[in-house]
Amino acid sequence: MSTPRYVAIITDGNGRWATERGLPVQEGHRAGADVVKARLRDAAEFGIRELTVFSFSTENWSRSPEEVSGLMQMFSERIERETPELHEEGVRMRFIGRREGIPDGLGVQMDEAEEVTAANERITLFIAFNYGGRAEIMDAASRFTGGDEEDFRRLLYAPEMHDPELLIRTSGEQRISNYLLWQCAYSEFVFRDELWPDFDREAFADSLAEYGRRERRFGSRSA
Repeated sequence: MSTPRYVAIITDGNGRWATERGLPVQEGHRAGADVVKARLRDAAEFGIRELTVFSFSTENWSRSPEEVSGLMQMFSERIERETPELHEEGVRMRFIGRREGIPDGLGVQMDEAEEVTAANERITLFIAFNYGGRAEIMDAASRFTGGDEEDFRRLLYAPEMHDPELLIRTSGEQRISNYLLWQCAYSEFVFRDELWPDFDREAFADSLAEYGRRERRFGSRSA
């Protein structure tokens, strides 16, 4: 049974998790951030080489100013606190998405985290922040002057990112919500009922096992 090397996750359900417990939405986001770090460590142990997580979409700006402000503050705090820790563990950090519109200080933190961890090789954590799949394709298309698919790919936010072999979404929703539209053309999808803060190591392992039971043909006939 094969294990995917490149995995993307839509970390959905933080707000519902908090609401079900009578907690502020921000507490759900904090719990979700803790789970991202825990599953990143699991991913490294499972032999995954790249993990991409959807942290903040271009559509998330439509949420209340209080929630958006709280998220920006939390991201800033997490980057400052966890970058040295992840660097020590051999994690390379890469942020994908539009930098326009995010607080200047946060953008500087993102740049610094990428620079500090650039040489790490144990696992790469791609963080989709202020990200939209259509926006990524439009941004690349605006600079595309001709060529083939590889030429176009070089204009994406992280051209070095491999196409995810597996996309996992939590919370029971069964859609990809404008996430990695170019890269997920041939990804296997696994939809889980757990809200993201409840997505534990066993649920992660089960998702990888589900991938391992599938046959990937890329348009060819089954053997």
